[in-house]
This record gives sequence, structure tokens and C-alpha cells, in this order.
Amino acid sequence: MEKKSGKKSHLRSGNSVTYDSSYPIYAMAFSSFTSSLPNCHPRIAIGSFIEEINNCVDILSFDAYNLTLKPIPNLCFEHPYPPTKLMFHPNPFDSLKSNDILASCSDYLRLWEVRDTSIKDLVTFNKNKSGEYVAPLTSFDWNDVEPRRIGTSSIDTTCTIWDVEIGAFETQIIAHDKEVYDIAWAEAAVFASVSADGSVRIFDLRMKDYTTIIYESPEPGTQLLKLAWNKHNLRYLAVMSDSNKIMILDMSSPGRPLVELARHQVSFNAIAWSPQSQRHICSAGDDGQALIWELPTVERPNGIDPMAMYSAGAEINQIQWSAAHHDWIAIAFSNKLQLLNV
Repeated sequence: MEKKSGKKSHLRSGNSVTYDSSYPIYAMAFSSFTSSLPNCHPRIAIGSFIEEINNCVDILSFDAYNLTLKPIPNLCFEHPYPPTKLMFHPNPFDSLKSNDILASCSDYLRLWEVRDTSIKDLVTFNKNKSGEYVAPLTSFDWNDVEPRRIGTSSIDTTCTIWDVEIGAFETQIIAHDKEVYDIAWAEAAVFASVSADGSVRIFDLRMKDYTTIIYESPEPGTQLLKLAWNKHNLRYLAVMSDSNKIMILDMSSPGRPLVELARHQVSFNAIAWSPQSQRHICSAGDDGQALIWELPTVERPNGIDPMAMYSAGAEINQIQWSAAHHDWIAIAFSNKLQLLNV
């Protein structure tokens, strides 16, 4: 990624490829798994957002050379409720299975085996075996350092850590005073969460009774909705609030944002760090814009301007920056999935 000499650049639609779905798209995920079939291309999973029980997930094939996105025959499957998040196994070559593994969450956390020509429902994780009510999951994160662990967040104020190898939960933590909206791993045993109570909290599974609050919103009633660790430098954590701000927190100076990103006209919906740079992050929101930011090296709480932008023409629901293919950012808006070459 090249910086554009101090002026905001526009990402061109000519450097993109678009897939039109038959349903609104929200959740999506890139895979780095290599299929055994000849001429196989990278996979992308997309989930429907339909306000009813019956939803679905499609697996697409992305050909970067010919700029095509196509559904893979027989790799579409039904999903109960809209999946709020999708993630492929972070290191598929360490998986116990010979095929790619996809995780999804809605009412439950589920694992699916993505074969070359079929999908297998592997396991549904449910810690409430005796009761009928299950608090909906808001999000989850797959631990890329310790892939046997997946952490889920829920509206019931808890975070649950699952051991996917044995198919059971490892521990459950009452994480916040209100709904927990997102969870993200930093290390094998360390994760962060954000909540409707306006706080960012850090947990270490080696010290389950100890919690560190690294940030609390100074504005009463502010809800923190999403967070993302910078995997190139774990000092930095991006947090998205419901007040049209993204705060970049520095773990070495907790309590005050290093910088605030606040150039979207309306609500933010998604954030994604660059997989190859510790200073670049992409955001997207209801204003239909995807913005790329280059973060300063010193504290600038009054904000900065984005270095590049893309206008989708509709509310952007989700963004993903491919870890395996660094030059591509995926955005979901309406019933479209669009991949941008950056």
C-alpha cells in the first residue's frame, strides 16, 4: 500500500470484482485453505441477513487473475438465523480435519467442515443442555495462537471459552455489567471484550479472577460495539462506539485514546486492520464509505483524515481484509459482495 502524498485518494471501482447475491449479506470470511481440486481458487464465505429462522451460507471461489467471484456448486447450506459472524480456521493446516473448517454464530456457535463438493455439520456448542432458552451470541473470535480455543460473547453479560477439539466449554466468565458485543484474542490466553456498559476489559485465562479495565467511555450511555487487535503490534486495539467514533487504544497508556477516527457522516459498522501493516486500518459505515487510515506515531486525540476512500453507494454492513491476499478488502452492502484491490 502506497501513501498518496498527503492527499486523500479514491479507490477505483475498476480495481474491484462484485458478486450479486439473492439475499442481503452481512457476515463474511476469507479462507487460506487450499483445496485438493485442480484450478481451485481462494474461498470466501458469505451469510444471509434475513429476519427469520431460515438463513443460508454460500461458499464462493475468488479468481483474482480473471476477477471473478462465483458460488461453488454444492457448497451452500442452510443456517438457523442470520449468522452474526463467520470465521475459517485460522491455521487450516494444523486442523484435525483434512478439509477447511468454518465457524459461525447466531443462537449457538457451530462448526462446519467445508469439503470439496459438500458441507458437513460438525458440532453445535451448547452449554445449556437442560434448558430451552439460550442467550443469543453477539460475536466470537478464533484464537490464532491456540486454535483449539474459540471465545464467544453474549447478551447475557458473559464470555465463554470453548475447546473445539473436545467439543466442550473450557470456562465461562461474567465479563461486563451489560450485554457483551464483541470479543477478540490477543494471545493464547489473553482476550479483550467490549460492552453496552461502555468499557473495554482485558482477561487472562491464567488469572480468571482478575480483570483489567483499560478504557471506559467518559460519555454516559455510550455503548462499545466492536474491537480488533492489531496483530502486528498488540499494543494497539481499535474500538468502535455507537457515537460515530473509532478509538485506537495504546495498551501502554490505557484510559485515553491514542487517536480518534471520526470522519464518517453516520454510524460505523465495521473495522479491519491491515494484515501487513501495523499503521493501517479500514473502516466502513452507513454512509456507504470505506475509509483507509494511516495512524500517527504520536498521540493525536483530535483525530486525523483518511488517506483513501471508496464509495459503495449503499450502507456498508461489513468489511474484511484478507490475511492471505493482502491486496484485497471485501465489503458487503445490500445484496452485494465487492472485493477492492488496494
